Amino acid sequence: MADLMDTYLENRWFVQPNQANNLGTAHGGNVLKWMDELGAMCAMRFCGDTCVTAHLDEVNFRRPVPVGGIALVKAYVYDTGETSIRIRTRVFREDPESGDQELTTESYMVFVAIDDDRNPIPVPDLTVSSDEGEKLLEAALRDES
Repeated sequence: MADLMDTYLENRWFVQPNQANNLGTAHGGNVLKWMDELGAMCAMRFCGDTCVTAHLDEVNFRRPVPVGGIALVKAYVYDTGETSIRIRTRVFREDPESGDQELTTESYMVFVAIDDDRNPIPVPDLTVSSDEGEKLLEAALRDES
């Protein structure tokens, strides 16, 4: 069994001009790409197999990340099915000097584990063995609805 905290990942990207839209902020497509990539990493770390994106719930863009700002993406597994893995992804804009963070984007994603022939395969059960893991799980379930 895999533990929730073993799947928790963060990654940061400096938003560059070539990643921006005409308003000088991170292009939504780049933000989605970063979320999808980190979500896939969480899913693969969880089950130890290749995983593919199967579903993306609504994506809520709350505020932009400006060029020169940092896009901080956080993701973790919070639920599983027989072959599916549910991931919570959240993006924050992080001030490079102060480290202050503000939520910008969030979504829930589903990945499916596959074998070498690209057929779905079973995934392990999720365990939660720490207070921090319990808090993350509760937040994902509370905010999902």
